[in-house]
Amino acid sequence: MKTIRTKTTTSSPGFTLVEIMIVVAIIGLLAAIAIPNYVRARANSQANACINNLRQIESACQQFAIAQGLPSGAHVNFPNDLTPYIKLNSLGSIPACPGGGTYSLLQVGANPQAQCSLSNTVNPPHIL
Repeated sequence: MKTIRTKTTTSSPGFTLVEIMIVVAIIGLLAAIAIPNYVRARANSQANACINNLRQIESACQQFAIAQGLPSGAHVNFPNDLTPYIKLNSLGSIPACPGGGTYSLLQVGANPQAQCSLSNTVNPPHIL
């Protein structure tokens, strides 16, 4: 008797190209959704940190003006006059704007007295 051999195909364990492409597409879609949220959260945290620094500088300027008896409209030497009134960072200097801006002071009594150079140029704005 003659035996008939049938050719059986065995599939190797693994993923097909279509399955891999679907997974890559899903990961790309999730990244496209998540990345703008991370960028927005970073911008908001930078703006909040800058505004908190501006509040601290503003308070230090007011304390210095009261301690020195400066009249409204007087100028304060920033940052040298304010370092005793501000909590300094680990480097011993006034904390910088996390967005890369620079701080400046207006005259005593101006509202607000402290400004960030990025104020309205970024979103959200760095305004006290």
